[in-house]
Amino acid sequence: MSRWDGIEEFVAVVETGSFSAAATRLGVSSSHISRQVARVEDRLQARLFNRTTRRVSLTEAGQTFYRHCQQLIEARDEAFLAIHDLQGEPKGLLRMTCAVTYGEMYIVPLVNEFVSRYPGLQVDIQLSNRTIDIVQEGFDLAIRLGRLTESRLVATRIAPRVMYLCAAPGYLERYGTPHSLSELGRHNCLIGNSDTWIFQVDGQEYLFKARGNWRCNSGRALLDATLRGFGLSQLPDYYVQEYLRTGELRSLLEAHQPPHTAVWAVYAARRHLSPKVRLLVDFLKVELAKLPIYQQASA
Repeated sequence: MSRWDGIEEFVAVVETGSFSAAATRLGVSSSHISRQVARVEDRLQARLFNRTTRRVSLTEAGQTFYRHCQQLIEARDEAFLAIHDLQGEPKGLLRMTCAVTYGEMYIVPLVNEFVSRYPGLQVDIQLSNRTIDIVQEGFDLAIRLGRLTESRLVATRIAPRVMYLCAAPGYLERYGTPHSLSELGRHNCLIGNSDTWIFQVDGQEYLFKARGNWRCNSGRALLDATLRGFGLSQLPDYYVQEYLRTGELRSLLEAHQPPHTAVWAVYAARRHLSPKVRLLVDFLKVELAKLPIYQQASA
């Protein structure tokens, strides 16, 4: 048995949380994973996992072994990536994820253009509003919107993102225009994924608990309700900018607009980024800046 045998299987179990999930990630059977891990334990004369019917957890020996195995696998992968860099254009499978609407409107068309330039590249794009654990689920890249909380990952800003409080002129004619944050409680607030709206007061974050008679977890549906004059909403630029330009919506309380968040390319923390990910991130950053929505924002 090679000293390398079982290491990748062991790391996959740790990072996915189960033998079956590790088997799915590596494309092998669960029994293969179990055999390889058992052989490593035999060779080390140490138990690496505490096993129950529901979950596995690392022993103290397993935690120590995992830290060293991570470094070994990263060094191995970087060695291969360094050679791939010398070969030029990106190849192989790239798995990525993005929120549904933004992905459909902007990211997927640009990825398609990128793929047309590199025929050796394959892509698997998962559009989901669920925050996917890209390490556990085996993704190379995620495009995320807003503020980031995941410290294990590397994030590169690829575009700005501005949140607007807005309403249709008809609604404002009937119910008046709020001129301060204290007036928001008098208005019907249309709620999307969150009923907490973020504003800025004297450089500090201010959270407002929105209340109203309408709620939906779809940004497009929220936009439609706002255009129909049902109430106020807080939506990102890519939904409302065109309607603000035509006057079908009006931007409110701009002095308290939340600090600009961003569109981020997020990937696992490795010293040597694979060419396919690096080139795609650079491509998205350049091409997004050319889109009318961002040209208007910088005008």
